Amino acid sequence: MNVTDWNQLLLLYPALAALGQRAQQLPLESVPAGVTLFREKDVCAGFPLLLSGEVRVSRSSANGRELELYRVLPGELCLVSSSSLFAAQALSARGVTSCATRLMLLAPADFQAALADTVFRAFVLGLFAQRMADLTALIEAVAFQRLDARLAAALLGHGPRLHRTHQALADELGTVREIITRLLHRFERDGLVELSRECITIRNSAGLRALSTASA
Repeated sequence: MNVTDWNQLLLLYPALAALGQRAQQLPLESVPAGVTLFREKDVCAGFPLLLSGEVRVSRSSANGRELELYRVLPGELCLVSSSSLFAAQALSARGVTSCATRLMLLAPADFQAALADTVFRAFVLGLFAQRMADLTALIEAVAFQRLDARLAAALLGHGPRLHRTHQALADELGTVREIITRLLHRFERDGLVELSRECITIRNSAGLRALSTASA
């Protein structure tokens, strides 16, 4: 790893300084979009530290439905990988790069050795707690919030046009494409959106916002 990349990585993960030269000698991997970094029931190959890009982490059911758990960005932690390394057990979800990604993989033995350092351990546990809070919020949304409200919320915050397929929205919300399509057509009839091929144009953001906060 060159000095520039190492310094950028330290800015994102300051606790790496505690590992010294051994971490600096680990290679950076450049991975294109759409590559599966790990799968459910695999042995964890290491602790990913992102310099750039994004990793989408999701779980799948036996019938093929998929629920996005979270996304890992530079400076963030992969809860599934860290949990697997903490407990020495198989991975419980799948991680796929959503865009070109550069990352360093801290091998399991190096990760366990690094935990002996109080700075690194506090760093990992702090990020672990943040990610758990995000996951708890997702569980609450899935369990208690109406799907139409969750879909309305998912459409907001991306500008006047959202270039997403119905299947991608279904995967994100943990449901099936047919239900998303039905809800979107309802939104269109209500004047909230306008639908075209792989594009959703927001026509009434205030109406979507009101729907997104509706109680179950």
